[in-house]
Amino acid sequence: MLKMISWNVDSLNAALTSTSPRAQLSRDVLKTIQYEDADLIAIQETKLPASGPAKKHKEALAEYFPGYHAEWVSSEPPARKGYAGTMVLYKDGMKVERIIPRIGAPAPMDDEGRILVLEGEDFYFVNVYTPNAGDGLRRLSERQEWDKLYADYLAELDRKKPVIACGDFNVAHREIDLAHPESNHMSAGFTDEEREGFSNLLSRGFTDTFRYIHGDVKDVYSWWAQRIRTSKINNSGWRIDYFLVSDRIRDRVKRSEMIDSGPRQDHTPIMLEIDF
Repeated sequence: MLKMISWNVDSLNAALTSTSPRAQLSRDVLKTIQYEDADLIAIQETKLPASGPAKKHKEALAEYFPGYHAEWVSSEPPARKGYAGTMVLYKDGMKVERIIPRIGAPAPMDDEGRILVLEGEDFYFVNVYTPNAGDGLRRLSERQEWDKLYADYLAELDRKKPVIACGDFNVAHREIDLAHPESNHMSAGFTDEEREGFSNLLSRGFTDTFRYIHGDVKDVYSWWAQRIRTSKINNSGWRIDYFLVSDRIRDRVKRSEMIDSGPRQDHTPIMLEIDF
């Protein structure tokens, strides 16, 4: 059995080194993840420099996750500094090869460190931080192009061996995937275009494992807006973080859950257990 966790950390540097109250909440989440003893831990929005984790980051990660190796990809020129970025921690003894793909996305998305792939003997593990359509949907057309290219890329991998894809997909797929669909049809993450893009991805041979395990359960979310103080207390959330698997291995999925992140708003970690 393999256990995998995915979490958008919203700045790994802050989580590991800041003394702010929010950073302490982030460290509490890291301790929760540590307790889960996962084989693979995917992290999005690391916001590290192009050179990657500094010595202080590596030392802190080693304290939380001894016996793990880290692979990472960060935003690099011409993209913004300290933006986006992804990382995967994996246990000693796992035989994997790192792949940092370029999918031909609208510039500078391919330089923002948004996709990190580990190729194992029997599967591909894909960590993604999908671009947000942005304020006023200013980046929606680029987001639509990304969705097409990312679906093509996963389908290409799937032709070779099964795929497990996780991360922050920045879309609530169905109306039951957010608390207030009626007022958000023109909001980034719930436009018809983004939802259609996710439907297209699933149609290429992939399964949303949370829905596969839990069916049409409601009021279970992975993200609550930071700027709305009561969003988590009121469970006014969105489910925008996913574990997807190739259709042909979905019957191997045993668990697909949210991990409680306590009072911390923003993203909560998600977890997959699959029989490999």
